[in-house]
Amino acid sequence: MTRLGTARAARGEVDTGRLEIGEARDGSTVGLPVAVVNGASEGRTLYIQAASDGDELNGVGVLRRVVPQLDPAEISGTILIVGIANYFAFQMGEHRNPIDDTKLNRAYPGDEEGTSTERIAAATFAAATRADLALDLHQGSTSRMINEVRVRCGKRHRLHEECLDLAKVFGCGHVLDQKGPDGQLARAAPDEGVPTVDPELGGSVGWDEGSIEIGVEGVFNVLRHYGFLDGRVDTETQTRATGFDQYGAPAGGFVDFTVELGDRVSPSTTLFEVTDVFGELKAEVTADTGGVFWRTRRLPQVATGEYVCSVGTDLDSY
Repeated sequence: MTRLGTARAARGEVDTGRLEIGEARDGSTVGLPVAVVNGASEGRTLYIQAASDGDELNGVGVLRRVVPQLDPAEISGTILIVGIANYFAFQMGEHRNPIDDTKLNRAYPGDEEGTSTERIAAATFAAATRADLALDLHQGSTSRMINEVRVRCGKRHRLHEECLDLAKVFGCGHVLDQKGPDGQLARAAPDEGVPTVDPELGGSVGWDEGSIEIGVEGVFNVLRHYGFLDGRVDTETQTRATGFDQYGAPAGGFVDFTVELGDRVSPSTTLFEVTDVFGELKAEVTADTGGVFWRTRRLPQVATGEYVCSVGTDLDSY
């Protein structure tokens, strides 16, 4: 019998339930939606979570499509799933937990007796570290971004190559291989021996069907490659960036991009222009170095110095 919160599944069974993380302001118990898929035969354990940031819904969209397709009779091993990690933020449609104004993916490994966010982190970290590998499904918040996978443990980490292999198997086509901030699940779980990556499934308001499909395919790539399901995965060469250049607005006004997400840019390539309300050109911003046009703001209006876009740099293929 495998348990995650109130979900219990014997060999060859699936069950759903709730993972308690505390109480709401009215004193009622709050639990995260969880599932256990316990394969008919023994094997590894995979942990998957979504909505670590409450406004990032594409990961939830992936799980809605993946879980109904999982037949435990065909699975070797166990899959532990937290469908919505940042519960309070999700309920409000916000990025951060409004109870303590904290970003969940900066709170790992958490604290069972800490703040609301620290308690969620502790509960989900305990589940993640039961696994042999983990997927933390994200997206580029509500901005516009390419589909990519992030390896956050750092190149000197003992599990770096295993995390890089997991990112390649997931197969978004682009990988950001850059040590992440303290408190990220994809940094903390490798310290406990669990290869973990952070698929960033585009960036959107609400669902993005294309990114969801890429995420579904990525999860099944992992399930097949690591032996949870039968089948062969032909991994493809990924474009890896190990740096980021961010660009702000040199003047206030309205942004017009001159390149598309995913485009290769060279030094001096024009990335965007800023015009005033009457269309008069106020500024033109060019790339400092070559790379991939990675991410942009969604709204066209900007103030001086406000973030506009990012370019992934220091590229190679692997």
